[in-house]
Amino acid sequence: MSSMPASYGHNEACCNIPPIISDGYVAKGFYEELGSYKTYVTGPADAEKGIIAIYDIFGYFDQTLQGADILASGSKNQKHKVFIPDWFKGKPCPIEWMPPDTEEKQKNLGGFFSDPEHAPQTVASKLPQYLKLVQARNPLIKSWAILGYCWGGKVASLVASDESSIFQIAAACHPATLDPAEADGVKVPFILLASGEEPADKVAEFGNRLKVPHYVETFDDQVHGWMAARGDLTDPRVKEEYARGYQTVLDFFGKSWA
Repeated sequence: MSSMPASYGHNEACCNIPPIISDGYVAKGFYEELGSYKTYVTGPADAEKGIIAIYDIFGYFDQTLQGADILASGSKNQKHKVFIPDWFKGKPCPIEWMPPDTEEKQKNLGGFFSDPEHAPQTVASKLPQYLKLVQARNPLIKSWAILGYCWGGKVASLVASDESSIFQIAAACHPATLDPAEADGVKVPFILLASGEEPADKVAEFGNRLKVPHYVETFDDQVHGWMAARGDLTDPRVKEEYARGYQTVLDFFGKSWA
């Protein structure tokens, strides 16, 4: 069986590990239209801090929605309201393309990544206007965080480097396009949680080049995507590290998000 090499800035793990589908989780939030984007919303109505979560290429998966619910309810000292916009407009990367072990699948996946609308830079450019709309509908929220998974981790690092960003803190979970040079420009506190399948040298260099309050950790025995679509929560060890990953994010937010 053939495999797809690292492509379009994504590491080989991102291009070949199939997502794990978990059944049975009942999401605590709801969907609403914000701007032109369907958005998953979860968390207390009186929250004063909001989190924009950028999903991975597979879109809305139970593991990702459960993670959003944890971010919304997992802190004893701070209320968060979490928003996951559907940037792919109902057309995420089909799980049937993974792993891309045929020429047709590789072609399809390459086409998905090369679509300009799917570029992290495109989403990053759309975020300010989207956030204005979300803020208008949620006037009690005074401060914002961004968190990105895999493909979304690139969006988080781009936005965190923007001089005009209105985000006060950022998180990247198992980012697929980690560029240590971007760390030089990060303006807000930043947490990076890597799996054992991200390039260790790039993870270390990214952390060393950050000049803001930060936390970097590699979950060595976890696969790329364990906090989102690829997290096999039927495996006790994955479930344990999935929970610890979210707790680590919440702890960092609690410490570094004024």
